[in-house]
Amino acid sequence: MPIPLVNSIASWFLKKRFHQIELFLKYPNEVQEELLFGLIETAKDTEIGKLYDFSSIKSYKEFAERIPIKNYEGHKDLIERSRLGENNIFWPSPIKWFAKSSGTTNAKSKFIPVSTESLIDCHYAASKDLLCMYLNNNEGSQLFTGKSLRLGGSKELYKENGTAFGDLSAILIDNMPFWAEFSSTPSSKVSLMSEWETKMAAIVNETINENVTSLAGVPSWMLVLLNNVLDKTGKTSLFDIWPNLEVYFHGGVSFNPYIEQYRNILPKKDFKYYEIYNASEGFFAIQDQNHSSELLLMLDYGIFYEFIPMETHGTPNQKVIPLSEVEKNKNYAVIISTNAGLWRYKIGDTVRFTSISPYRIKVSGRTRHHINVFGEELIIENAENALKKVCKKTESEIVDYTAAPIFMEGKEKGAHEWLIEFKTPPKDIDYFNELFDNALKSLNSDYEAKRYNNITLNKPKINIARNQLFYDWLKQNDKLGGQHKVPRLSNTRDYIEDLLKLNH
Repeated sequence: MPIPLVNSIASWFLKKRFHQIELFLKYPNEVQEELLFGLIETAKDTEIGKLYDFSSIKSYKEFAERIPIKNYEGHKDLIERSRLGENNIFWPSPIKWFAKSSGTTNAKSKFIPVSTESLIDCHYAASKDLLCMYLNNNEGSQLFTGKSLRLGGSKELYKENGTAFGDLSAILIDNMPFWAEFSSTPSSKVSLMSEWETKMAAIVNETINENVTSLAGVPSWMLVLLNNVLDKTGKTSLFDIWPNLEVYFHGGVSFNPYIEQYRNILPKKDFKYYEIYNASEGFFAIQDQNHSSELLLMLDYGIFYEFIPMETHGTPNQKVIPLSEVEKNKNYAVIISTNAGLWRYKIGDTVRFTSISPYRIKVSGRTRHHINVFGEELIIENAENALKKVCKKTESEIVDYTAAPIFMEGKEKGAHEWLIEFKTPPKDIDYFNELFDNALKSLNSDYEAKRYNNITLNKPKINIARNQLFYDWLKQNDKLGGQHKVPRLSNTRDYIEDLLKLNH
């Protein structure tokens, strides 16, 4: 298809879609409420709909009082029945696909239902919106003159009982419209290879001769791929291989620890980075401005949002609020009800609102991935920002890290133990640690209070990880690739003890 035609089709779609986006920007709470009642109406004759008498729910208050909040374990039995081929349990249309999610909080896999509605009205709609927003902000874009290099964690889909399960990326590739195959690389055949290291080599070979104009994937794994591309070609800049590369769409893990490494291999000042926030459960938010990593919460993808203020999370006074009651700069756990039949589902992520007109967020961490053994409430966002600051000052680069508490023993105070793998280590690790400790104090007043005069916490202990430690650990646990993430912060020592053993 000629490029001008592609561009005019895209801009037609853009104008049409912007009208709908303007609607939820202008009337966010009305759009969300209408969406909720649409979901309830659609599912009223399902098993769940009858159990909670969806037909008689007339207000958000009734919905919230009647349906309990549950995490994956609370939905698991119904999902298992659905996987065995039963229909109309929690959603009326048959659920044919289940996204197998690795979930770092639990070694066991989760199987997240993906309905036809969530596939089309959420995941695919978001991919189009992402391009819409990017093209709207960058009128001279040549995105459609080449291909998008996408890196998913996909293995093939496994079929049983008339349903299929696999990585979300495998489900998306399997159902992709035919034209999408022409606009992306590597081919579906290579994307769906199951052995990660063989697949990496195949992706490099298949993409180095393509005209790649954009990248899409998780920062940690994309960096591994891009460094392999540079090694194979002997180049130091990706623009020597793909001169028309203009944007990287990323999500899945925080970009903060990796940004300097990306800037080194993508040295053009006008190169764009666009962040997304998606998961197996749905596509939630998209960066809608060129130079801001704040994410616009997308309110018309068939997902109804609720939030738990983190100061009440898990306590007897736990409070749940709709979108209309959130406040700026507060940390919230996210609850969703979706067009795949997840009702008041706790996804385990925490977000902070940076704006409420429109609703823009930053992902601040995971409800279970923080350290709060001593009342310090250290979240991933604190850790990422502190590391970014200190790496800049000490001219060091990080590959991966994890942290856990050192518990109090006898008269000895507690502390945090960090295991950090550097690409470029700092010249003086003690100086790095001092700057890091001070950066954490400046970002988190609870941590600062516990560190004051070593009242509760001693200064952090930093271990330097050997080269490829985290890669080897993921490989050993069959977690190489795409969606798999290194657990950053933990209230237990399970991960760090495993890693420390492997480090020697």
